[in-house]
Amino acid sequence: MIRLFLPLLLLLLATAAQAHQASEAYLRYHVDGADVEQRLDIALRDLDRDLALDADGDGTLSWGEVRGRWADIERLAADGVRFTADGAACRRLGDDGPQLDEHSDGMHAVLVSHWRCPTTVQALDIDYRLFAVTDAGHRGLVRLAGAGGEPRVLVPGAGPQRLAAHGPGWGSFVVEGMTHIASGLDHLLFLATLILVAVWRRDGQAWVPRADARSALAETLKLVTAFTVAHSVTLGLAASGAIDPPSRWVESLIALTVLLAALDNLRPFMPGPRWGMVAVFGLVHGVGFAGPLKDLGLQGRELMLPLLGFNVGVELGQLAAVALLLPLALALRGRAAYRRWIVPGGSSAIAALATLWLAERSLALQLLP
Repeated sequence: MIRLFLPLLLLLLATAAQAHQASEAYLRYHVDGADVEQRLDIALRDLDRDLALDADGDGTLSWGEVRGRWADIERLAADGVRFTADGAACRRLGDDGPQLDEHSDGMHAVLVSHWRCPTTVQALDIDYRLFAVTDAGHRGLVRLAGAGGEPRVLVPGAGPQRLAAHGPGWGSFVVEGMTHIASGLDHLLFLATLILVAVWRRDGQAWVPRADARSALAETLKLVTAFTVAHSVTLGLAASGAIDPPSRWVESLIALTVLLAALDNLRPFMPGPRWGMVAVFGLVHGVGFAGPLKDLGLQGRELMLPLLGFNVGVELGQLAAVALLLPLALALRGRAAYRRWIVPGGSSAIAALATLWLAERSLALQLLP
């Protein structure tokens, strides 16, 4: 059991430097009769990876470097995103000038093009291939604005996908929520720190194994429920725009929650029941979850189903992590190796990584590759 547990923990730590680096582009169509406006926002870090925009190699993209390669960016976008209207090709009328916009995951190049279709548009068929070869984890988030259509997630290379005024989209946001929790490894490591000692109980300033599995399961249920309720509240508020704290500070606070939870594993110091701490920290994580939905600019009723689907996906991802780690922790909770090596070693490694994240995010440093 120990040989099974350690590789799982090491796998999380080995890939943790990629937390919150999911690649997402934002695609919006505005339909007015037979006229279509397409707006595509592509992350500069993705463009730099494929087009080597950083000409002087200083690690920072200037406006001059981006503008000087705008023709190459337009060609990449044209090859990566194509559409037809009700099965018919549309005629390109022109493009707006180069521009940038900041999303929750960084600065994006904005490409706006104008099209005229043969007849009044009822539905668009999107053939999305952006970064299909260079980034298997990339996703496009698309919506049909001005027609009440639901947004959906586009998988590169999956073939044409229909975007209608009232087409399905809820299920794709369940998948997106699961993908988001899987790629946000700071969230996963936060859960892992909780599970490591959920099978123990606090005894003063130390941890002792719980006598039976039932009490450990009850404690885990309290922790997961507190985290879920708390982050669901702030996820909804942030996605709707009711709260909009700077993403840099949100990500810094998320790193701080991971650090404090890991330190509490080593020597419990947080006051009150642990589910109270988890609830407070969950409020911060919920704002971090909201990035993809917030950047779509959804409001009111059009936000409800995507928000529900995304949140369900996040919960399913969390439950999968708990189902993977909890049985192992239960089986090992009384072993000497669990007390001497697994919990101290795993918690110390997570604390060290969270410290690096906190320094990177709060001070805008580059410490991890």
